[in-house]
Amino acid sequence: MRPNNILVILDDEHQRGILGCYGDRFARTPNLDALAARGALFTDAYTPSPICVPARASLHTGQHVHQVGAWDSAEPYRGDYRSWAHRLRDAGREVLSVGKLHFRSSKDDNGFSREVEPLHVKDGIGWARAVLRRDPPVSLDCYDYCVEVGAGETSYTSYDRRIARAAAAEIRAAAQKNEPFALFVSFVSPHFPLIAPEPFLKLYENVDLPPAPLWRAQGPRHPVIERLVQALPYDERFTPESAMAARRAYYGLVSFVDDCIGEVLRAVDESGQRESTTVVFSSDHGDSLGGHSLWAKSTMYEHSAGVPMLVAGPGVPAGRRVTTPASLIDVYPTVLQAAGLKPDAEEEALPGRSLVDLAQAADAPERPAFSEYHDGGSVTGFFLLRLGRWKYVHYVGHPPELFDLEADPLESRDLGQDPAYARERAACEAALREIVDPEAANAAAFRDQAAAIERMGGEAKVLGIADFGYTPLAGAAD
Repeated sequence: MRPNNILVILDDEHQRGILGCYGDRFARTPNLDALAARGALFTDAYTPSPICVPARASLHTGQHVHQVGAWDSAEPYRGDYRSWAHRLRDAGREVLSVGKLHFRSSKDDNGFSREVEPLHVKDGIGWARAVLRRDPPVSLDCYDYCVEVGAGETSYTSYDRRIARAAAAEIRAAAQKNEPFALFVSFVSPHFPLIAPEPFLKLYENVDLPPAPLWRAQGPRHPVIERLVQALPYDERFTPESAMAARRAYYGLVSFVDDCIGEVLRAVDESGQRESTTVVFSSDHGDSLGGHSLWAKSTMYEHSAGVPMLVAGPGVPAGRRVTTPASLIDVYPTVLQAAGLKPDAEEEALPGRSLVDLAQAADAPERPAFSEYHDGGSVTGFFLLRLGRWKYVHYVGHPPELFDLEADPLESRDLGQDPAYARERAACEAALREIVDPEAANAAAFRDQAAAIERMGGEAKVLGIADFGYTPLAGAAD
């Protein structure tokens, strides 16, 4: 049997709910909505880590962050753990990437036969300050988030247009050769800077967008999150007007990247390959976009740790809404299955499941979902466990959080220390510990980061490495 074509599409920092197919009545996303209509939509999908570099290492290896030691933004994937790209290539398939990878370098064997217009971490190091977690320094570049807002073109939007064109060309070339393709296409939008091309921003100029939920809400904040906010002070300089302008620009970027994705999907359709192509769409993590007075990522709230996830193609029921929790780690077995490859013993032990199988099966909302964070601004490890209606966040050495997502979808009431919910907390913690020993993982992260600080010449040297809010596109000319 001829194996399926494989198309994995990733965008960057896309809040799960901001798509028309997820019920957002303002979002103009016709291409992704059409993909959802002919496939399955996962209502409760999560990133393995709410930050770019660790999340991408997990997506490619199918393993949790603590399993591969991809703790932070200064520890990029370097090809030392087998990825699904390695597996397909070693089985004789040509496997291409087009766009952002956020690995260390194309000089490493990342598994791809070719990397087209790759974007890797800056200087092969990434965001060095991520390792300074004992006393996290203040990132002044966070203030740019509220300044770089509005209409226009950036190196990111120019890059995404090139990625769409290059990916479409590869798909058409594969059809001409009559060979199955395996393609990873990765855009940087809607990641900030929140500057959207004018035609897409205009879609929202007269739209009465709602304010971010719980923006500037009164009440105590978890002490670990409070310390994170001190290090990453995104919200400090926002006004109600600039916060709404940022939200409009973000929606504009979502529509922009939907348009780019549409160009890629049209190439599949126009080359006659729709019926033989398994398509997976997701994002590396979300964006808080003002929710809980937070911006960007780095927390375990739904707007940061949740991701959109769609799958379509052979064997996927059309119009299916799947409430079984899913994760980016599920991409590896999905790709393996679409390629017609039988898992070996190592792959049988991977924690993920095929998204096609999950879409075909009865809903299993009690399937645990897991995420972790050991990156900039965190004075301890964050560990998320989603179990049915409950979301438990374990902070090593600090009180946990517990949210009832059925009764409180905005996560406005923390039940983490409420004695009435001791049984639910215990059940969630037990399920978490079946996946990870949080104390051991936390200690390993700090140990590896201490070694990284020493390799870089000490804390003063790390602080001397240029700070930046987002990866520059050096070497990727417009």
